[in-house]
Amino acid sequence: MPDLRRLLLVCAGALVLAGPLAAAPEAVGERVAQARAAAARGDGIAAEAELRKALAAGASRTDVAAAMGEAALLQGDLVRARQWLEGRSFAAGQEAYGWRMLGRLLRLEGRLVEAGQALDQALRLAPDDPLLWVEIARLRYVGGEDLKAVEAADRAVQLGPEEPRALELQAQLLRDRAGPLAALPLFEQALELAPDDLRLSNEYAATLGDAGRAAEMVAITRAVHERNPREVVPFYQQAVIAARAGNVALARNLFNRTRGQLRDLPAAMLLQGALELEAGNVTMAVELLERLDQRQPANPRVQALYARALFAVGDFDRLHQRFDGLAARPDASPYLLTLLGRAYERTGNRAAAATLLDRAAAASLPPILPMVEPEPLGILAARWRDRPDLPAAAVPYVRSLLMAGNKAEGRAVAARLLASRPAAADALVLAGNTALVAGAYDQAFAAYDRAALVRYPDWLMLRATEALDKAGRGGEAAAVAARYAAAFPDNHLALRLLAGATAFAGDWPRTRELLEHLNRRTGGRDVRLLADLSLAQLRTGDATAALSTAEAARRLQRANPVAAQAKGMALAALKREPGAAAALLAKAQRIGGDNPLLQEARGRLRAR
Repeated sequence: MPDLRRLLLVCAGALVLAGPLAAAPEAVGERVAQARAAAARGDGIAAEAELRKALAAGASRTDVAAAMGEAALLQGDLVRARQWLEGRSFAAGQEAYGWRMLGRLLRLEGRLVEAGQALDQALRLAPDDPLLWVEIARLRYVGGEDLKAVEAADRAVQLGPEEPRALELQAQLLRDRAGPLAALPLFEQALELAPDDLRLSNEYAATLGDAGRAAEMVAITRAVHERNPREVVPFYQQAVIAARAGNVALARNLFNRTRGQLRDLPAAMLLQGALELEAGNVTMAVELLERLDQRQPANPRVQALYARALFAVGDFDRLHQRFDGLAARPDASPYLLTLLGRAYERTGNRAAAATLLDRAAAASLPPILPMVEPEPLGILAARWRDRPDLPAAAVPYVRSLLMAGNKAEGRAVAARLLASRPAAADALVLAGNTALVAGAYDQAFAAYDRAALVRYPDWLMLRATEALDKAGRGGEAAAVAARYAAAFPDNHLALRLLAGATAFAGDWPRTRELLEHLNRRTGGRDVRLLADLSLAQLRTGDATAALSTAEAARRLQRANPVAAQAKGMALAALKREPGAAAALLAKAQRIGGDNPLLQEARGRLRAR
C-alpha cells in the first residue's frame, strides 16, 4: 500500500501540471511532482528544494506558486508563503490547490473571514477534495464552530478514507474528546498509508506519550530523527518523557537540542521553565514563566510554577503583587497559600503569614469559582455590546458578572452567545457554568456533555461530575469519572476522582492501587493524597504501611489536619503511643472539625 500511495501521489502531481507544464521540459514536471510528494509527507524543506530545481529547469513562478506556498507554510514561514500566494495567480489545474493554500495562510495569520472566502473559492472548484475539507474543518475549529468542524472532518474522511491528512485530523479531534487510546488506531492507519510522514509520526509519538506508552514513544521519536536530523520535535518529546521520570539533567540536555525553534510554543515554555527551576537557574525560569503567565494568566500550572520561581529568586514584592488577589479567593490552592505565607514570614509579616498558613492547613476541596478578569466590568460590558456573538468578548464579561453576583444577567449573556453560536464549545461551556451557578444542575450537565463532544479537558469533566453530584446523580458522576480515567489513563485528576468513587463504594483494594500509582507519579509530595493513601492502606489491613505514609505526609506539612488525622488513626490501629495518637486526633479536630473517622479512631483508643 505505501508503494501504491507514492505512485498515486506522483501521478496526481503530473495530472495537476497538465496545461502550462505539459510542454515544459520533463525535468520540470518531475521536480514539481517530487515537491508535491515531499509536501504530502510534511517535509517543506525537501519540497522547496525540488521546486527551486524546477524553476532552474524552466518552470514559471505561476507554475510553482501554490506548491511553493505550501512548502513555506510547512516550514512555518508565513512571510515567504504570502509572497507566493497573495498574487492569487496559479497555473491551470492548480487553482483549487492554490486557493486552499491561501486559505491556510490566512487562517494562520488570524484573518478568518478572508480565509473562509479563499476556501469558498476552492470549494467551488473542487467540492469533493478531502484535503480541502480538512482545511475547512481546521478553519471552523479555530473560528469556534467546533461541532461543524467535527462534521467537516467526517466529510474529509468520507471523501478520502485513505487520505493521511484526513485521518490525522480525525485522530486529533478524537484524541481531544475521547482520549489518546481511542486515537491511536487512526494514527496507525494513517502511518500505514504514509510511513515517512513527519507530522504524522510526531503526532503519533505525542499520543503514545499521552497514553502512557513511553518506550514506544521514544522509539518513534528516534526513528523520526534518523530520517530527518533537522527535525527538533522528537527532542522536545523525549525531554517530556525524561522530565516525567524525574531526570532533569537529561531532560534539559534533550530540550536544548531543539535549538530555540520551539521558544514560542506554550507547552515548551512551561517545560523549559520547570526544568530551569529544578536546575537552580531561577532567574531564567522567572523570565520564561513571566512571559508565559502574561499569555496564559488563568492557567493554574503556569501560576504555580511562576509563583514558585518568584519565591525561589526572592522577589517577594512581585510575588505578592501577582498572587495576593488569587490567595484571597476561597478556591486558592494550599500550595499557593503556603508559598505566600512563607514569603510573608521571610519579610517579617508574621500575622499575614499565620493567616495564610492556617488556611493552607485547613484547606478542603475548594468550590469551583469563575476566574477574576483584570479589566473593569464596565470595559468588558462595552466590549461585549460591540460583539455579543464573540466568545472572546462574552466569556470574560460573564465571568465578571458572576463574580459580582449578577447570576441572572450572566446567564442571559451566555444564552445569547449560545443562540448565535450553537456549535461552539466555548458557548456550551459558558452556558453550563452559568446554569451551575444558578442551581440548574441538570441543564449544566447537558451543556457540558455536549461540549465534550468536541474536546474533553479534565476541568470540564470535573464540572460535569459536580453538576451531577449536585443534581443528586452521584452514581452517574462516578461512572463519568471512571470512563474518563479509562480514556485518559495518564490524567491525575480523573484518577483522584475515581479513587474517591471506589472508596465510597467500599472497594478499598482498588482505591489503594489507584492512590499508590498516583503517589508514585507525583513523587510523594501531595499531603492530601498521602493522607488518603494512608486511610486506604488502613482499610486494607496494612496499618504499618498506613503509619509510614502518614509520617511522610506529616514531614511535608506538620500543621495539616488531614496529616495529623492520618497518623493518629494509624497509631490507634496499631495500639501504639496512645497519648501521641490522642493529641494528633485532637489537633485534627481543632483545626478541621470533627468527622466519623476521628470518632472511629477515638473509639479505638477508648477500647484500648
